[in-house]
Amino acid sequence: MISFPRLECWNNMTKMATVVAEVDKKRVLCRISYESLRAKFGASDDKLMQSIAQHRTDIQEAARKLIERDYYEEDGSVLIQTDDL
Repeated sequence: MISFPRLECWNNMTKMATVVAEVDKKRVLCRISYESLRAKFGASDDKLMQSIAQHRTDIQEAARKLIERDYYEEDGSVLIQTDDL
């Protein structure tokens, strides 16, 4: 079972947002870049987390599909790309 607690953050160093998924009681970090947020949702520098909140359902669905297909990065995270959204 995959669930999504309301845990998200922005990393200004990597320019990536992270949304947390729980998969069989384990946390999986689901990352999405600023470029993908801007390209898909028109996110701006000053409203990145608002964009995450506004488009949470789309981001979670993209993460769910990647997790179900076992598309994990080497570190165990999931990288959501523009084409995944």
